[in-house]
Amino acid sequence: MSAPVRDGDEVAGLVEEVRQRLAASPGALTPHRVAEALRSAGRPVGDATVLDVHEALRREVVGAGPLEPLVRMAGVTDVLVNGPGPVRIDRGRGLEESGVVMASEEACRRLAQRLVASGGRRIDEAAPFADVRLPDGTRCHAVLAPLARPGTAISLRVPRAGGFTLDDLRAAGAVTSEGCEVLRRILAVRLAFLVSGGTGTGKTTLLAALLAEVDPRERIVVVEDAAELRPEHPQVVGLEARPANLEGVGAVVLRDLVRQALRMRPDRLVVGEVRDGAVVDLMAAMNTGHEGGAGTLHANSALDVPARVEALALSAGLGRAAAHSQLASALDVVLHLTRDRGTGRRRLAELAVLERDRDGWVHTVPAATFSADGTFATGPGAERLRELLDPRPSR
Repeated sequence: MSAPVRDGDEVAGLVEEVRQRLAASPGALTPHRVAEALRSAGRPVGDATVLDVHEALRREVVGAGPLEPLVRMAGVTDVLVNGPGPVRIDRGRGLEESGVVMASEEACRRLAQRLVASGGRRIDEAAPFADVRLPDGTRCHAVLAPLARPGTAISLRVPRAGGFTLDDLRAAGAVTSEGCEVLRRILAVRLAFLVSGGTGTGKTTLLAALLAEVDPRERIVVVEDAAELRPEHPQVVGLEARPANLEGVGAVVLRDLVRQALRMRPDRLVVGEVRDGAVVDLMAAMNTGHEGGAGTLHANSALDVPARVEALALSAGLGRAAAHSQLASALDVVLHLTRDRGTGRRRLAELAVLERDRDGWVHTVPAATFSADGTFATGPGAERLRELLDPRPSR
């Protein structure tokens, strides 16, 4: 007769004991071996107990382990482990606790090491953090304790199968009808744009939706630190940066890939996340006939974009005046995203154009704003935006 396991703590205790016994005699993980390990430990060997322990052990070595059900849950974009305790998820409405609980720091650490190893890297005391892409495309970032408190932290960014379209984003309230119309015009006349916003505001999601709208006869070359952009487009070539190996060699940085992309006959060059001196190469590409280029950039507001680009360009050795000159001629529009505090909803908040002052410094000027209730309003840059969207050759 079955002796069912009563609660999660009891399962965790049995799993740890069985794990140690199985490790002493290597072999395939089967219910039969689990039952034998339970018997030798003097534990209950009911069918339900064996199956519970076997399933818990199996999840540890397959996919995302105990996080696998959360990764596969419809609508989940992020899965977050903050040491032992409840695992949190984001389904587009802010963080919420899931039914999955990490029992101990050892379990968190073991999971982090296995996930990172599946992405081709290692994480240990000598290298206590890592950022990898898992075989299914999920992006995994992990930091071991004690650097992370209260315990080992694991952050999974889950790619959406199939991606969103602009119409999907409109239906979800991320983009208004007026916003969709303007975004399609931006693509049609091949304006260069940056999608800005804070972490988790949906920059990559919006950019992928926009690229899916590009004429299928155009070749898009996407350069990224970690491959996340998956636009539904027939002619996308992706280039992904590579960190140094354990010997500290073999790194391929974003700037190198941008230069390679320019030799690949791109109709549109896209940098998935501009976070270093690659911004110089992106601006140079946009200034050499590659219209319709795009990228994403971390910024608190559209107003902060010129300063952010300036700082990145300075890190690459480009002076302030040169950076502003390049920016003024390279970029046409900034699409700024925000995340509502109350609902957690990600949405397009502002469209801005660029202008230079008398001293030559570039500033962003709001052309259109979209409030949380969907209200649309024009700004002082509206006339300039209309000029940019005018398809006449005189533009």
